[in-house]
Amino acid sequence: MDTLETLTARLETTEDIRAIVRTMKSLSAVSITQYERAVVALRDYQRTVDLGLQALLRDGVPRESPRAGTMARATVIVVGSDHGLCGRFNETVADRASRALLGGPAPPRLLAAGLRGAARLDALGHAPDAMLELPGAVEGLTRTAHEILLRIDAWRGAQELGALHVCYNRRTETARAVPYIARAAPLSRDFLTALADAPWPGHSLPMITMDRGALFSWLIRQRLFLEIYRALAESLASEHAQRLAAMQAADRNISDRREALVAQVRQKRQQQITTELLDIVSGFEAARSSESVTDTPEQPSRDA
Repeated sequence: MDTLETLTARLETTEDIRAIVRTMKSLSAVSITQYERAVVALRDYQRTVDLGLQALLRDGVPRESPRAGTMARATVIVVGSDHGLCGRFNETVADRASRALLGGPAPPRLLAAGLRGAARLDALGHAPDAMLELPGAVEGLTRTAHEILLRIDAWRGAQELGALHVCYNRRTETARAVPYIARAAPLSRDFLTALADAPWPGHSLPMITMDRGALFSWLIRQRLFLEIYRALAESLASEHAQRLAAMQAADRNISDRREALVAQVRQKRQQQITTELLDIVSGFEAARSSESVTDTPEQPSRDA
């Protein structure tokens, strides 16, 4: 049977766990906001890049982004997580990538961002060719995106880069983590044609003084950077949303457990107080009875 000391120790441990859970809830809520703001901040930069492409395409640059030969291996980037407590986050994105992108007779190059996502892919029989850890804050998104670009450049240098797809979880209005696949490269001819035929937003076209081919390649690279950066930011926002939901459920369970422990501690303390009072009363009654026996006068004998 649990003693008062045991129940008190359990209550203190429960309080400590609840404090940790609430701290994680706060961190996840703040992180969601930061990563979502990072995604919104991309829009102005992406518009600038698209305007640059539009200006070049209007002057007759080939309306197709650079690509490798038809026999080149495709490349797949799967964004998972480095940490747990986020439900089936990694299973969802890894299963989606496995079904849609990683089958067939010619397996693509596979880059996994997030160690737990990489472990899930390996368990499905798709060992990543490269793995990267995810940043712990918004400030690390740019560095991680550039690391991925450097890996892609190395594969392109070996003439092994074909189509590039990014698979990641993102939030929607009805779900916290929905797997999504984006084709990052090459840009489709329809997209480039529509961009070239779109009306220019200003009254005069910009003047281009540098090599147009080099500028076109640089803009395509910036477009690729934007896709990778967006995938990382949306995936991390989705991961923290999953973790926030898990911590909210844990907080409710811990609160229920705490209430039960508080009730048990109060009951045990009341029982202990009652036992101590009964001991005191019993001791008092025993002492009073002993005094009564001692103070009783002796009866005179008959022979006196």
